[in-house]
Amino acid sequence: MKRLCASSAAALGVVLATQAAHASLRLCNETSYVLYAATATQTASEIIAQGWTRVEPGACRIAIKGDLIAPAYFVYARSSEAHSGPRRVWGGATNICARDADFSVRLPLLATQCPSSDMSQLPFAPIATRHMRSWTMTFRENPQFESMKSAERAGLSRLLGDIGARVDVYSAGSDKAVDTALASFRKRMRLAITASTTDLFDALETEAMKSVTPLGYAICNDTDKPFWAALGQKKGAVFVARGWWMVAAGSCAKAITQSVARQKILLRVEKSKGVALISGPAKFCVADIQFEIQGREHCAARGLVEAGFAETNSKGAAGFTAHISEAGLVSSSDSATPK
Repeated sequence: MKRLCASSAAALGVVLATQAAHASLRLCNETSYVLYAATATQTASEIIAQGWTRVEPGACRIAIKGDLIAPAYFVYARSSEAHSGPRRVWGGATNICARDADFSVRLPLLATQCPSSDMSQLPFAPIATRHMRSWTMTFRENPQFESMKSAERAGLSRLLGDIGARVDVYSAGSDKAVDTALASFRKRMRLAITASTTDLFDALETEAMKSVTPLGYAICNDTDKPFWAALGQKKGAVFVARGWWMVAAGSCAKAITQSVARQKILLRVEKSKGVALISGPAKFCVADIQFEIQGREHCAARGLVEAGFAETNSKGAAGFTAHISEAGLVSSSDSATPK
């Protein structure tokens, strides 16, 4: 299970469709991204949350076995860290505790805090099962693919692009460049001719992780308590702020997975709500829940809070790690050479 770097549903470009199915709760992926999903079941007295279910493009996986007879169900999904570019997520407005690593946890129904420092609240979305005992949820990308097979093809293309192949994710299914790149990858990885599509996705994702992981922006917590971090950037002509990442004591969170060479990244870290560990003169709008906010003007008029961010310097490197102690930003390190 890879690190979770969340963004808002509005920035995702992926929508969710539901339909009746012949399994319990089945998740289908009609996007070009490898997805990881967490689910939650609400009973009369508690919430049972679990994750992560990996679903390759063009595939379906059972996330919850058994009849769906609980009062409510919820789901949160995000794209694999192997993909270049911003992390894609799908969520809602119901905050439920989860871990970055695989997990299964029972939570009191009215709990307002997570039971341990290695957990954080993620915004889950309700599943409208219409009181049916079986249900299938299909994640779709915008623009939509014609079929699950088309999504599978696009998923292979996207991962090939993530490892450097010159292919078009949204090209026609007969694109020879994709076939050539796949054949070359199979040969290089010595994949048997009988290798399944799942085997191919596994190999491609593993290889892409080698390319993506050194890039980007990581935040490491060198204190003895968890903290919450948010980033500010200028994308084109628009200022954008994203957060919050809960970073447990002694751990790191990958907030950006693509190269940050020649980018100005600003950081805010809070020990608790509103109590800053790292702040600065640059002002961005933030929210109490996980957010991605465009523009940094008129925060109060938009129901947001204005907060200070400090500039961090990657020195032109494609990868950057910010180490945070009780004294603030004490050191930073390059984790990849400029590209």
